[in-house]
Amino acid sequence: MERIEKTVEVDCPVRTVYNQWTQFEDFPKFMAGVKSVRQLDDTHLRWEAEIWGKDEAWEAEITEQTPDTRISWRSTAGAKSAGTVRFESLGPDRTLVRLAMAYEPEGAVESLGDMLGAMNSQVENSVEDFKKFIENRGHETGAWRGTVHDSEPHRTSAGGTVHERNDDIEATENMVQRQSRDRAREIEDSQGRSPTGRKDLDPSPNQRTVQPSNRTRNSE
Repeated sequence: MERIEKTVEVDCPVRTVYNQWTQFEDFPKFMAGVKSVRQLDDTHLRWEAEIWGKDEAWEAEITEQTPDTRISWRSTAGAKSAGTVRFESLGPDRTLVRLAMAYEPEGAVESLGDMLGAMNSQVENSVEDFKKFIENRGHETGAWRGTVHDSEPHRTSAGGTVHERNDDIEATENMVQRQSRDRAREIEDSQGRSPTGRKDLDPSPNQRTVQPSNRTRNSE
């Protein structure tokens, strides 16, 4: 397999740089030729890109991932490739990104030199475009802080991957909000107040009629 290595220094903290690299679905925003990246789960991705003038699609598996240190992957379907990107803090607001890729060229032997040149240029442009993207933003678009070892996402000390913990937090927040709304309705009902907080007018006895309630509690 052929091998390409590129490095770039980014004027952002290592945590910010690493976090941005974990947002694979944002790669088309700054990587030339990449048309789409779909995150299938914590460790599997599907890529679509234009390479040497041809549309290519392949699937990749993240094999190792350590926050703020490195991410390694390999293809599982389509063009054969593998790679590792490493992150090294050079200071509070500066990070060295080192990208190493290995791939199996396809095509006639006489065109191998052109293919290597094109791939080398594309990888160099990718790291430079990444640098510009995160430096211009100044902060990441998102983050995944889980770890992966031997292609398996590891669980955090609190139990569950980062994605699962985020889902749990969101579910808890929604439950608390529902409980607060339900409690507010109960207080309003007991005080005879409308949802706007105004006391309901008490009609005179000869005007008093029974009206069906239009308050319904959402079942969630």
